[in-house]
Parts: sequence; structure tokens; C-alpha cells
Amino acid sequence: MTLKLGVIGTGAIGQEHIRRCSKVLQGAQVVAVSDINVDGAKAALARIGIEAEVFANGHDVVKSPNVDAVLVTSWDPTHEEFTLAAIEAGKPVFCEKPLAMSAEGCRRIVDAEIKFGKRLVQVGFMRPYDSGYRALKDVITKGEIGEPLMLHCAHRNPTVPENYTTDMAITNTLIHELDVLRWLTEDDYKSVQVVFPRSTSKTHGKLRDPQVVLFETRKGIRIDVEIFVNCAYGYDIQCEVVGEEGIAKLPEPSAVQMRKDAKLSTSILTDWKDRFIDAYDVELQAFINDATAGKLTGPSAWDGYAASVAADACLKAQESGAIEPVELPQRPAFYNN
Repeated sequence: MTLKLGVIGTGAIGQEHIRRCSKVLQGAQVVAVSDINVDGAKAALARIGIEAEVFANGHDVVKSPNVDAVLVTSWDPTHEEFTLAAIEAGKPVFCEKPLAMSAEGCRRIVDAEIKFGKRLVQVGFMRPYDSGYRALKDVITKGEIGEPLMLHCAHRNPTVPENYTTDMAITNTLIHELDVLRWLTEDDYKSVQVVFPRSTSKTHGKLRDPQVVLFETRKGIRIDVEIFVNCAYGYDIQCEVVGEEGIAKLPEPSAVQMRKDAKLSTSILTDWKDRFIDAYDVELQAFINDATAGKLTGPSAWDGYAASVAADACLKAQESGAIEPVELPQRPAFYNN
């Protein structure tokens, strides 16, 4: 069986997903796309080398009888609208992060999915599909370092554009850690504080950079995450778990070590797409397989909601400088399986 996909939004990440679903992965065919720039969508399909029906409105993709499942890769503020439409149509939907622009929006999606009575939503958190994070998770799950006590993490980008602002360090950058650290520790956040070290000279007036986000989980694990989006030297993701009996660290991406000009060197990646390209492939293949089988198992709408609740607390902590509570309700039994 071939899963017929409709893709809403043909920007950078939309084109990447169309390419991988059409040229790399198995069991799926992109049959419809939409974008407010119809000519741009047609040009993107021509570059990728596939034919598909092109719509100006994402709702037409959702409603198309030829579409079995939907990928939402459109402008962030439209994610909630199109995800809710897919649920109403009873079609599996893969929505890139953020699931919605607020925790309230995410909760509306959760409530709609529960009302429908079946999991239909997967959120585009790709890190649980990364081989390094999976290896780290395996070490923790097997108890090889004892119970986790502390996590030291960093999310560094070489540079960001001028329209990147202080709050986006949470909503666009930290959002990945907010999800994957819950997954690693199997724990929820209890409180958060944000502190601002001395700012780099490479930032601008609307961005305080770097930031350090300090969490306490419900089990008492302490987590610090450095967000430094103008670090200059490369794209660098770090995660070290300190346990009762040892320390486990996220593996570095494989790179050739060189000895030259009296120096020992290892290259560092500069593009996030290169760092997680394999994880994107595994993530989308899993969605295709699960949607075909009729049971989604990836990051859920509840995971998207939990990340958004934590993000809202982080934004409040940015403003107050105080320790702010993360008030996540009890997870519905619907999401326990």
C-alpha cells in the first residue's frame, strides 16, 4: 500500500520533506501540495522532479479525497488551524513544530483528538529519532549510570538573522530540548529560571544572547541548558547526563580527524540540516509506516502541549528573572499507550 500524502506549505522544510518522501523514503507518494505562492509551489515540484496537484489553500489539501495523510509545514501561525482540520477529516497529520502558537492552541488540538477517539497527530520533534540521542536514552533506561541527577546541555548556532529575538531562543530553539529532555528523563518540568550572562558583541538590540535556562523536574533532576545562537564557530548540540554511578554524554557527529600543519583538528558542522538529516529521514519513515498501519507512535499532541506549557513558563521567566512554576496538568489516559 502506498500512503498518499498532502503537504501544506512548500517553503524550505516543506520542500525537504517532499523530496525525502518522494526520493528517499518508502511507502508514500506526495499527491497534493498547497502554498499561498502557487507559482512557487509549482516551481518547487519541478525542481524536485515530481508531479502533484497544487492548491492555493491548505484546506483543499485536507479535503482532497486523494489524500490519505497530511504534512503541515506551513507558516507557524497556521499549524493549529490545519491540524484541527485534519483531525476533523479523520486523517493522520504530521505537524512541524510548533504544534500551535500557544499552550491554549495545543490544548485545543489535544481535546479535538481525544474527542475523535484516536491518535491522529504527530509533532515534528526529530531528536528522539537521532541515533545519538537514542544511544544516550538506552544507557539511561538500562540504568548503566544509575538514576540521573543532573543534565548539562547546550544548543549553539553560528549565527541568526536580524529578525531573531530574545523570545525566539525559547520558541524556536529551546523547544527541541523542551521535548527531548522530557523524553530522555521520562519526567516533567516543575520550575524554570532564565539567567542572562554577559551578552556577546555579535548580537543586536532585540536579542539577549546567550541565555541559560535552569530547570527542576518533578523527580528533582536539575537541568541547565545554554542557548547561544551567535556562537560563531558552528552548530553544536551538547547533552551530558550525570547519574549516581557515572556520566553519559551525547555522541559527537562522526567527522574525520586530521593532522595537518602541526595541528590536530576535527571539523564542526555549521548547518542544523546536516546535523539531523538522518533523524528527519527516520522520523518521516516512522510516520509513514505508522499512518499506514493505523496507529501513530511518535511525539504526540500531548508532547507538543507539554513543550508549549514549558515554553510559556520560560518566556515568563525571561521577563521576571524569578523561578517560575511549570504548571502541566495530568496527562490524559488517552496518551498513556
